[in-house]
Amino acid sequence: MKVLIVGSGGREHAIAASVAKSPRVDKIFCAPGNAGIGQLAQCVPIGAMEFDKLVTFAKENAIDLTIIGMDDPLVGGIVDAFEAAGLRVFGPRKNAAILEGSKAFSKDLMKKYHIPTAAYETFDDADKALAYLETADFPIVLKADGLALGKGVLICNSLEEAKDGVKSIMLDKQFGSAGNRMVIEEFMTGREVSVLSYVDGKTIKTMTSAQDHKRAQDGDQGLNTGGMGTFSPSPFYTEEVDKFCKEHIYQATVDAMAAEGREFKGIIFFGLMLTPKGPRVLEYNARFGDPEAQVVLPRMKNDIIDVLEACIDGKLHEIDLQFEDNAAVCVVLASDGYPVKYEKGLEIRGLENFEGKEGYYCFHAGTRLDDNGRFVTNGGRVLGVTAKGADLKEARENAYEATKWIDFDNKYMRNDIGKAIDEA
Repeated sequence: MKVLIVGSGGREHAIAASVAKSPRVDKIFCAPGNAGIGQLAQCVPIGAMEFDKLVTFAKENAIDLTIIGMDDPLVGGIVDAFEAAGLRVFGPRKNAAILEGSKAFSKDLMKKYHIPTAAYETFDDADKALAYLETADFPIVLKADGLALGKGVLICNSLEEAKDGVKSIMLDKQFGSAGNRMVIEEFMTGREVSVLSYVDGKTIKTMTSAQDHKRAQDGDQGLNTGGMGTFSPSPFYTEEVDKFCKEHIYQATVDAMAAEGREFKGIIFFGLMLTPKGPRVLEYNARFGDPEAQVVLPRMKNDIIDVLEACIDGKLHEIDLQFEDNAAVCVVLASDGYPVKYEKGLEIRGLENFEGKEGYYCFHAGTRLDDNGRFVTNGGRVLGVTAKGADLKEARENAYEATKWIDFDNKYMRNDIGKAIDEA
């Protein structure tokens, strides 16, 4: 079969690597893709938001299955466009992708269906938000309602900081139209855990747990980024936590969406906070996490095509979802200055060191080929270096050793990805 993947980051490279392992797949296309994905798939110069062009391409090339990797096209309704054209596509429709597209919607859904989450208020008027903050407890969390590349969340420790946050989100539009509405939320303490899941509208099957590192600098300092690294599984995601989440969060979310007439087929990413009062939902995403996909998918035993098609056909209950009994760690190699300002076009050296290395992966996030056919940097997050190990400690050691195999000017990474493992 022929498969089209929509997206251009490390997540899409991880998806492409999984798809390439399927004996059912003869040809992979990726729109627009990147230099690394181009080693597995034929990259097509069509943007992820160019729905008409993507539909036309899928028809003309007899694509059997399209996999949507990114949030923007999902929230924008790309699945509806493909389905209207009679094409087979994996991902939630627009009316279900709102689970990620609007934080206000998802918070209201959780409140209505008694799904554990932080207390909150929603505002579309900056003055009312500022007035509310005068009576609030600190620290407090401000969230831009819409999509903001994982960066639209501010943790404010004082009233002054929070007022500046309202100004940057709602008035200065730091995150564009995503800040037209804002959620102000109680600050929760505890361990963060990410759990990705496959959903077919009724049935939900969770994948192995993971934990992301959002801040740019060691010790969780600096600005929020799209993710500087991750590990899987999380030692803090215990059987007790899993049992609670299955009873009160996972199936409850799928059933709530169905009850609202928003049947969800695709990936639900649960961002959880393990608070002293029990697990709470921090956020939902409607697609594979990035970089969580880079540690979860390499550990999945199943043929990904079988699983995705079962979701589309409402037959997920027939799948025995299995993961390897090991661990994986991903360290993101970024361009120094990310997420604010950074240089592009710098030659990447040493990628050949990954060839034939079992259990090691180098997922491309921001790369391209220059006119001389050299791999060069083309984004803030450049590469995701992933390694497996018998346990988390070994996987972490392997991943950091593998980061030494690659070099480019301005190379930057956090040196404490998975450090929490030592505290478990």
